[in-house]
Amino acid sequence: MGQNQQIQTPDEELELRSIYDLYKFFITECPSGSLYLHEFKRMFGVQNGTPEAQYMDNIFRAFDMNHDNTMDFLEYVAALNLVLRGKPENKLKWSFKVFDGDDNGYLDRRELQKIVMVKNLALTKITNLTPGQVCARIFEEVDVNNDGEITLVEFLEGAQRSPWLQSFLHFEVNPSVPSYMGSKTKASIDHC
Repeated sequence: MGQNQQIQTPDEELELRSIYDLYKFFITECPSGSLYLHEFKRMFGVQNGTPEAQYMDNIFRAFDMNHDNTMDFLEYVAALNLVLRGKPENKLKWSFKVFDGDDNGYLDRRELQKIVMVKNLALTKITNLTPGQVCARIFEEVDVNNDGEITLVEFLEGAQRSPWLQSFLHFEVNPSVPSYMGSKTKASIDHC
C-alpha cells in the first residue's frame, strides 16, 4: 500500500455508494444530464394548471442555482442535501425563496396565500385553521413593521421567536422523499 493511499471508513463508503445510487437514478431519469421543469413536475406527478404546478415552479427555481432553467446533478444533490440534512437557517432561507414567487425579495399576502392554498388539506388537519387564517397569523407574527410585506430578515427572526411558525415551517421545509426514488435510494439519501 502506498503512503498516499487513504483508507475509507464504512461511513465514507456508504456516502460514496449513496452518491453513486443517486447518480444512477438521476441519469436514468435525465439521460441528457439536465433535469427540466416538466420532468421535475412529472417526477412528482404534478400537472400544469393545478395549484401545485406554481408551487413546483417556485421549488424548481429555488433549486436552479445558476438560473439556466435546468437542474444538473450537482444542483440536484445540493437540493436533496438541503431539504434532508440542511441547517435550519438555510432551510428557512430556501423556504423564503420558494414562497417569493416573483423573486422581489419580500413576501406579500398573495404569494403566501398561494403556498398555503397548495397545502390546504394537510394544513387544515395540522393547524385547524383555514388558509386565510394561516396567512393572517404568519403576518401577525412576522411582519413587525406592519407594511404588508415580509422581508427575509423578518421571516428568519419571526421563525426564531414563534414556536407556532416553527411548527408550520417544519411541516413545509421537510418534505418526504418522493416515492419514485424507491426505498433503497431514500435510505441512501438519509445517510448522505
